[in-house]
Amino acid sequence: MSLSERVRVVVDAPAFQKAITAVILINAITLGCETFPGLSAQYGDVLRAVDQTALVVFVAELAARLFAYRAAFFRDPWNCFDTVIVGVALMATSGAFGVLRALRVLRALRLVSAVPSMRRVVSALLSALPGMASIAALLGLILYVAAVVATKLFSAVSPEYFGDLASSLFTLFQVMTGEAWSEVAREVMDEQPMAWIFFILYIAVTTYTVLNLVIAVAVSAMETQIADERQDSGHDDRPVLDVLLAEVKDLRAEVRRLHEPARAPE
Repeated sequence: MSLSERVRVVVDAPAFQKAITAVILINAITLGCETFPGLSAQYGDVLRAVDQTALVVFVAELAARLFAYRAAFFRDPWNCFDTVIVGVALMATSGAFGVLRALRVLRALRLVSAVPSMRRVVSALLSALPGMASIAALLGLILYVAAVVATKLFSAVSPEYFGDLASSLFTLFQVMTGEAWSEVAREVMDEQPMAWIFFILYIAVTTYTVLNLVIAVAVSAMETQIADERQDSGHDDRPVLDVLLAEVKDLRAEVRRLHEPARAPE
């Protein structure tokens, strides 16, 4: 076994992955502790030492992976993601980029690549982007049409919220999120009592229909992702009920044979 193969066995070992995950968590905690003035003043040197040690560990890990996989290292998108995160952290600790030290917290995002369940969720969301883009375009179109209608209907009675197209777009986006929408609606309804029809229809279309489509697309993509992983790993997807029914049939046949009367000797 060559040296690169030995290194590959080490970096792919579950224990090594757990150790890297632990380092990521510890580094994320120390970065959070630095935001407390008291802790930073009392334990600043210790926190900086832990931070630098974690950075050295991350660089060493990436170097080991690069040595083990060579060109194949860059074919894995998660390896590229880790390289960018660590590269930003290195750049933010030296020279003119020292002002970007706050970006060190991006190292906590390495948990996404270190934890398989997180990788699965992110991969599913990325695969759902084309469908979500269509839904986002539909939502934007509905928002624009509703803003034009609201500006024409309510600009005179509520110029603060619907005085022009930009104000209407912002107000309707706020209404779509459910933030204080009743206050906006009641102010308009004081002058136009039937305005509730517009707001109810708008909320029903945007919040309860279009946004639920986003959730449906994301869930569908996640199910597809899990199914593909099972297929790639050769996982048997037969329903458990079929297996149980087969076992019950075998047991019935065995019981039937046991209860058959023995043949009389000739």
